[in-house]
Amino acid sequence: MDLDLRQVRYAVTLAEELHFGRAAAALSIAQQTLSSQITALESRVGVPLFTRDRRRVALTPAGEIFVKRGRRLLADAQRLVDEVARTRAPLRIDVLTEGLTPSLITQHLRGESPCLPFEVFQSQGLAAALPRLLAGDLDIAFGRPRGLGQDLPATLGTMPVRLEPIGVVMPSDHPLAAHDEVTLAALADHPLLVHTAEEAAEWRDWIDEAINDFSLQVALRVRGHGRAAIHATVLARGYPAFGLTTGGLPDGLTARPLINSVPLYPWHAVWNTNTAAPTVNRALELIHTYAKGHHWHQFPDRTWWLPDTDRTHLNGPS
Repeated sequence: MDLDLRQVRYAVTLAEELHFGRAAAALSIAQQTLSSQITALESRVGVPLFTRDRRRVALTPAGEIFVKRGRRLLADAQRLVDEVARTRAPLRIDVLTEGLTPSLITQHLRGESPCLPFEVFQSQGLAAALPRLLAGDLDIAFGRPRGLGQDLPATLGTMPVRLEPIGVVMPSDHPLAAHDEVTLAALADHPLLVHTAEEAAEWRDWIDEAINDFSLQVALRVRGHGRAAIHATVLARGYPAFGLTTGGLPDGLTARPLINSVPLYPWHAVWNTNTAAPTVNRALELIHTYAKGHHWHQFPDRTWWLPDTDRTHLNGPS
């Protein structure tokens, strides 16, 4: 005799509630549907599982046995589904480095797809992640598709994710820290620390574009990986640096938004259209919904800045 797991779940829920109305509500079905399904189940097993009248619902001795074993059966079925899900190929995501927008996105994807295994990489830059994307060894990477020193291959798809405002990080006793916001004109009076990973060609290009467009000074160029390294170098050298105004900062540092114009970093999701599995397409849908819900695609109300190549690509308002 074959059992319908749905009917088993109905019986277990009714045993927990001992009330057809409450059990039907818990199952999000009509009370009449629950009653007919319980009757069908009893007909299938050949014995009554419940006694019911206008006042009460109770389990029969056979019902006690059925519900006890039914709970185990449902638990085993869920474990089976979970184990099979864990055999799926993991979603391989490159987040560049810790604490950036791609890390937030990956945390969201983990929450929305708890049964899907993930492999997270830190290539320190989109340029460094491209070979793995093209080889099919990576599913999704993030970054700025411009400033890579080459055009993206036609097999790679891109999706805008975020126009992230970039601020300035500095020692707490730096003169610019006295202001709630820092204009780019004011920043031009203070030499910058330029901190980039060797692999992050697109970030280095973004910084150089900003330096050229706003006549900024460079005090020192340093190669390094990650926000922690930037913060340590700013503390050690005393120069301000481009950085995020969100997230924690170590003691002795502060961050300020930049205005006139607000510098924007254009994050994109990048994937190989030739090797994209269904899980990749689902992840891209979740990323788009998350970005839209957080208004990440919107340009700020203030005057903003993007490198000319990004501005042309995004076709945003000036």
